[in-house]
Amino acid sequence: MNHGDDTDNATQRLRQLSTYFREHPVTGPSVGHAPSRTPAAPLHLATLDHITASYAEVVEHTRSANPDAGPAPARADAVYDWAREHTAHADEAVQQRAAVIEYRQYLEHAIRAGDWRKVIRPHRCPECRTFGLMWKDEMQRVLCTNTRCVDRDGFSTTVTLSRLAHEHVAKQKSLQQVSAT
Repeated sequence: MNHGDDTDNATQRLRQLSTYFREHPVTGPSVGHAPSRTPAAPLHLATLDHITASYAEVVEHTRSANPDAGPAPARADAVYDWAREHTAHADEAVQQRAAVIEYRQYLEHAIRAGDWRKVIRPHRCPECRTFGLMWKDEMQRVLCTNTRCVDRDGFSTTVTLSRLAHEHVAKQKSLQQVSAT
């Protein structure tokens, strides 16, 4: 995966989320709620929680692989580069887990920004291998739209973002191994 500044990746998506919600604060009452007598928070608190949790997850994984990693970066969007740097010599399983976390977070960041079509649609269903996935916000899962792709109870197949990320990282690794031979 290319991690440069000109690509669509977890770093860029996290930077966009944190920048957007600092520059476009929540200024009105939530829909369906009575107007508040106190001013709104300067940004959407659920997004702040998401950014904080994403950062903490990467730091925790990195520190578990390398307790001597040193201080984590102050900027949330720098955490992925920091993690790759401090797990570069870790075993393959640790590096793969870090790549899965980063890719899953990339998907989460894009979905939070309302851009699920761009990041979910290009994937094949892990069960039936067809295209046609969509994000179901109320389920917090990816849904396969293939009417033949159903579970034992006859419901449409759904998968987690973690599974989709794992499948993506495994496929990328396999492609890298093929191209290296």
